[in-house]
Amino acid sequence: MPAADFSLYLITDSHQTDGRPLTEVVRQALSGGVRCVQMREKDLSSTELYRLAVELRTVTREFGAKLIINDRLDIALAVEADGVHIGINSLPVAEVRRMLGSKMLIGYSAHEIGEAMLAEAAGADFLTFGPLYFTPSKSPFGEPCGVNKMTEIAQEMKIPVFALGGISYDNVSEALNTGVAGIAVISALIAADDPRSAAASLLKKMEKHVQRS
Repeated sequence: MPAADFSLYLITDSHQTDGRPLTEVVRQALSGGVRCVQMREKDLSSTELYRLAVELRTVTREFGAKLIINDRLDIALAVEADGVHIGINSLPVAEVRRMLGSKMLIGYSAHEIGEAMLAEAAGADFLTFGPLYFTPSKSPFGEPCGVNKMTEIAQEMKIPVFALGGISYDNVSEALNTGVAGIAVISALIAADDPRSAAASLLKKMEKHVQRS
């Protein structure tokens, strides 16, 4: 069974690249130290998703990084991704596990503790939970959960939990203080002027936090 052996989880959003090719932005983030990328592009056709997944599979392999595909098991299998990321509107976790077997990671996007516990019991390997802070991309999921609820989730779950939503260089230490295994980010890297430097700085601050803990 593969492991969620990363602390910084990059989620893509081609709308935030300011016109730059997404694959190049991801490459820069990987060169800054990112070791797991989730392809999450909900408005592309299947053909476009597949082509992008092929590109991202190539670049993640160059850096020895994991590639997780959002929701599309077929594309994940086609490009030999490391796993899939699903949520409440996806196929059930247990069914996804049956289809993928034990060789691929299953991430689950949870917004309530009960939902998180069910996903863990059904076989998810890791969770993203949030939003921790306000962020436009997660506003449909309600108000930010805040550090107290994130701490509760991190303590309750046996599988790794990655805090998600509005996390940046300025608040990453507070996010990690909740006891989560790591953080998931979109705009902090995808929208950064220099994704390589932004990733390196974020990881350095995260490492210092771990050393102090």
